[in-house]
Amino acid sequence: MNTETTIRDLINKVISDILNPFIVLLFGVAIVIFVWGIIQYVIGSKGDTEALHKARGVILWGIIGMFIMVSAWGIIYMLCDFFEFTDCGS
Repeated sequence: MNTETTIRDLINKVISDILNPFIVLLFGVAIVIFVWGIIQYVIGSKGDTEALHKARGVILWGIIGMFIMVSAWGIIYMLCDFFEFTDCGS
């Protein structure tokens, strides 16, 4: 049994066990915010222009959040490919 842990193994473990689940969680939060904005826009506004404007802002922030999470995931995968880490996608 090899108990020696390398830096590469540690980074792989951090990415696969901490970063990936955290990004998935934040992506889920962004989706919930986006859906909440749609619900506010469709159901809650009832023609009120101020409520429509506020709901559009919530939808926009949900889209921005999703974009940031997808970008973060892409950056992690590019760095993993560049440094030839093996376990980043798991």
